[in-house]
Amino acid sequence: MKSFVIEIKDYLLDLQQRICGFLEAEDKYAVFSSDPWSHQQGGGGMTKVLANGKVLEKAGVNFSHVFGTELPAAATLKRPGLKGSTFEALGVSVVVHPINPYVPTTHLNVRYVAVTKTDGSCHWWFGGGFDLTPYYGFIEDCLHWHLTANKACHDFGEDVYPRYKKWCDDYFYLKHRHEQRGIGGLFFDDLNEWGFQPSFQFMQSVGNHFIEAYQPIIARRKRHPYGERERAFQCYRRGRYVEFNLLYDRGTLFGIQSNGRIESILMSLPPTVHWKYNWQPEMASAEEALTQQYLIVRDWI
Repeated sequence: MKSFVIEIKDYLLDLQQRICGFLEAEDKYAVFSSDPWSHQQGGGGMTKVLANGKVLEKAGVNFSHVFGTELPAAATLKRPGLKGSTFEALGVSVVVHPINPYVPTTHLNVRYVAVTKTDGSCHWWFGGGFDLTPYYGFIEDCLHWHLTANKACHDFGEDVYPRYKKWCDDYFYLKHRHEQRGIGGLFFDDLNEWGFQPSFQFMQSVGNHFIEAYQPIIARRKRHPYGERERAFQCYRRGRYVEFNLLYDRGTLFGIQSNGRIESILMSLPPTVHWKYNWQPEMASAEEALTQQYLIVRDWI
């Protein structure tokens, strides 16, 4: 499997560079800083962060390739047979928090995990996906996002997009708030039943279509006029993003439980967030429309 790991690593590092290049081109002011780091059990990664741009308030694009002596609980909760296994994990994770409230926050993660059980047997799988979290909804943006997600799945079977779209809707759900985090996209995990090459190709398709999905949206919305009201609502809704990542997100929990580098793990958090007690939007407002028309499970295409 060593040659496969090299192939995956090369792809992920290239994806990280392409995403950073696309985001820098959209911002045209700030550039990514690079922060290499080492994992205490083995391996390490490269965290790239852009902050205080003209378009992007904060963006993180993290590559990691780490080893561990025991899978953390976040990875074995639904795989109890893997408790005690050693592991090797590679991935790229992306979170973008734009300044303009009319530009959605977005997230991408693609990853590969290989484990060796206590009996010496080896297992591997791919996972990942991308999702969109708007603060002010636009039907054309939602349609483009999901059409591109569908395109990423097209060559792998007619059932793949609806199945992984539903998985995304189910996963990015704030149980304590009884609401969706955003408009969804794709989410998949434990992918190995297709065999290595088709599974790897699918992970690449998801990663490659992320730029195609997000770039037209950020380009279309980044100059949209906004004021203090829209900015305050964006910061309020960002609180939901923080709540999900700290309470439910598997990647965050995996990183913390495996004693990963905390600065890289928490790069997903926005720099400015507001929590307001028992706040409700005005009736028939654009803010109310977000939860009534967009943060619901629906067939966008």
